[in-house]
Amino acid sequence: MRAFITGATGFVGSHVARALVAAGADLRLLVRPTSLKDNIAGLPAEIAVGDLREPESLKKAMSGGDFVFHVAADYRLWVRDPEQMYRSNVEGTRAVIRAAQESGVRRVIYTSSVATMGFTRDGHIAAEDSPVSIRDMVGHYKRSKFMAEEIALEAGRKGASVVVVNPTTPIGENDIKPTPTGRIVVDFLNRKFPAYVDTGLNLADVKEVARGHLLAMEKARPGERYILGGQNLTLKQILDKLSAITGLPSPTMKVPHVVAMGFAALDQFFIGIVLGREPRATIDAVKMGRKKMFATSVKAEHALGYKVLPVEDALRRAVEWFQDHGYVEPADQMATVNA
Repeated sequence: MRAFITGATGFVGSHVARALVAAGADLRLLVRPTSLKDNIAGLPAEIAVGDLREPESLKKAMSGGDFVFHVAADYRLWVRDPEQMYRSNVEGTRAVIRAAQESGVRRVIYTSSVATMGFTRDGHIAAEDSPVSIRDMVGHYKRSKFMAEEIALEAGRKGASVVVVNPTTPIGENDIKPTPTGRIVVDFLNRKFPAYVDTGLNLADVKEVARGHLLAMEKARPGERYILGGQNLTLKQILDKLSAITGLPSPTMKVPHVVAMGFAALDQFFIGIVLGREPRATIDAVKMGRKKMFATSVKAEHALGYKVLPVEDALRRAVEWFQDHGYVEPADQMATVNA
């Protein structure tokens, strides 16, 4: 089995790559010249230098492959130039699917996001068939992923062997960037989480999310999407679990969304616009937080054999990885993670 992967230097992509190696696959990884390669160091794989925004580099890179795993995405909740995000997430996905069809690969597995699902403020649990439209998408990241997913689903409905998986909020080791979810853990470890808002996420073990990609390769139906998730937890419950793992105190003060919005507006203006750096809090993130992003993976469980796992082990691995890789300020390093 020969597999071509985009995004293998990232969080989820690196776990998909390792799952494929464990399954005996021969790998070819699309890597940008500027990509940090720590997550694929030592991985037995052929490197193809290219970019999603350069379609001519894709067909050559995936030639001879059996399966294409398109995991790469521009995942940020704030961006100075939104056009670059749409070029990567939307046009990049279109280019990958077109190149795969022209190269004769057997199947494309497209990694979308649970962000494209229909969520409500009352914590209604979203599924693959929950009503949703692009008008429900908050921010450029969600809109770009929704548009890219529509391209993938339409290709599958028209006869191409393209399937879609929708990870919820993966957690675990190798979150090198880190992702917005990883920042929750890092901020907690650095004692920069003095309060919380009333929101919720579906937290999934990244290793099982990666296994779900391989299950989709084998069993998913073209033109359909499958949520790869875990446990539905409020932000407070997540912080309490981190407290139990680390011994650090969990915040007790709940902040109204209107206060969080004010802080985000200031942070986005001064850090993002004035200083040109990615802000810790963004207006889009607070808007998203008004809805609890609770979801069910029942379809993937029944159709693919996916498993919903308890998140404590994944959280513990994330804590240990961030500690071991210098994300935690020395004064805040814990000697050990609680057993």
